[in-house]
Amino acid sequence: MTRDAVVTGASTGIGRGAVRVLAGHGWRVFAGVRKPADADLLRQEFGDKVAPVLFDVTDAAAVRAAAAEVRARLGGRTLQGLVNNAGMAAGGPLAYEPVDEIRRVFEVNVFGAVTVSQAFIPLLGADRALTGGPGRIVNITSVAGRLAPPFLGDYAMSKHALEAFTDSLRRELMIYGIDVIAIGPGAVATPIWDKAEKADETAYANTDYAAVLKKFKDYFIADGRKGLPPGRIGEAIHRALTAPKPRARYAVVPNRLVNWTIPTLLPKRVVDRLIAKRLGLTRRP
Repeated sequence: MTRDAVVTGASTGIGRGAVRVLAGHGWRVFAGVRKPADADLLRQEFGDKVAPVLFDVTDAAAVRAAAAEVRARLGGRTLQGLVNNAGMAAGGPLAYEPVDEIRRVFEVNVFGAVTVSQAFIPLLGADRALTGGPGRIVNITSVAGRLAPPFLGDYAMSKHALEAFTDSLRRELMIYGIDVIAIGPGAVATPIWDKAEKADETAYANTDYAAVLKKFKDYFIADGRKGLPPGRIGEAIHRALTAPKPRARYAVVPNRLVNWTIPTLLPKRVVDRLIAKRLGLTRRP
């Protein structure tokens, strides 16, 4: 029997990589996208292995309509997987970044995942009228869900919140047998770095952070472009959805020792000093 999964943010990057991997393993993927043009591209590439579904994760009515559409396509069976991947970042020094910008990041990364999860939990097995075993939810968090860099505080805060949502929801959904798993990628080589390069940081040009921001941006983009291919994250998603005893969290990080293991073991003040030395975040006279 074909297994079915919903993947949000499926037009590019990690979402597209997840669609490709899952479809390659025989899954039917309901690919959540916002634009009809992206839906057309998915149909052209994957044919009937992928069923695009149009919705924005911040639009609760559209999410509910998408869940109803998927329910109808499942024909009384449960959904085996939900991948909350849709996300965004803005960035900037938290002392100056507009609160409305930070709020927008939370609307997509946190409240979007909550909205989508609530709409699809019945299909994953909470609705006992459906046939089939319970499914799993995979939340795409980030290294920044555990290690918060400077100048990406909005993103890191949202991903920390998503980690907490994952743990709380997993414990609550045990009564249905629905598992909830976090995957925290490090740098992934996607078109997001081209967008980041074009990002306008002139709003902070007259602050004490201007020079440091430039250094951070150059380092961060160069490191990101050397990141893992999206398919590596797709394979981790497939493993989380199919492993008999999946971990509660997977860290999929390039140069894992330096970018994950050591920073998570060191005292935070030591990590502070290492970041300050790299970026020049020293006290101004």
